[in-house]
Amino acid sequence: MIVDLAIYAGCFLMLVGAAFCLLASVGVLRLPDLLTRMHAASKAGAVGGGLILLAVAVLSFDPAVAVRAIIGVVFILITTPLSAHLLARASYGADYAAKNNIAADEMKSKSGPN
Repeated sequence: MIVDLAIYAGCFLMLVGAAFCLLASVGVLRLPDLLTRMHAASKAGAVGGGLILLAVAVLSFDPAVAVRAIIGVVFILITTPLSAHLLARASYGADYAAKNNIAADEMKSKSGPN
């Protein structure tokens, strides 16, 4: 009985994670500029990948695989926002054209290098 529940939960996590990954890919393809594309990829992509790895942890029935999958989730949740932040700073420093559309430019008021 508990095995059936784990299989259903793992399949549900897998489907929801795949849906988030699909939304992230649609956002990357359809959104107009780098900053909004980066936002879609970093938020929905991290949630989708994390849910898929959680599904792997639930469906594996092996503690070693489950621990590796959970470590993978932690790694994704740490590195994805960091890489999105660094990409945004690099695009700002490269004088990206969409910078003119930013309503409040807090980077301009800071002194020193970007």
